[in-house]
Amino acid sequence: MTTQNTTRRLRPQFISEDVTSWHGLQTISTYETNRADASAAKLQQAYQAMLAQQQAETEKQALYRAAADAARLAEWEFHNTVLAMKEVVRGQYGLNSDQAQAVGLKKKSEYKRPSRKKSVTS
Repeated sequence: MTTQNTTRRLRPQFISEDVTSWHGLQTISTYETNRADASAAKLQQAYQAMLAQQQAETEKQALYRAAADAARLAEWEFHNTVLAMKEVVRGQYGLNSDQAQAVGLKKKSEYKRPSRKKSVTS
């Protein structure tokens, strides 16, 4: 038997088939085994543990999504505030000031002047 890779998730189809098999086993009243890992009690315990962990995962995913949305909105709020601050600095100190350069704006005098393009005649 090959070694199982438990770092990857099982496909939902496999889990659905396993649940169906578990429900089918519950209809067999004479099922008994000497294997502790295949007993009905162990199956019930593993099924309940799986459901509890899936519920915990779903709850944590919802919390994660809410936190990600809050962080995204805070990032946009900060970005818009910085843009407003740059507009104020540009208006208060001018386009060619050292203060404008200090907040990340390029001085107007640093822009390269446009040059004429020579027309190509064939």
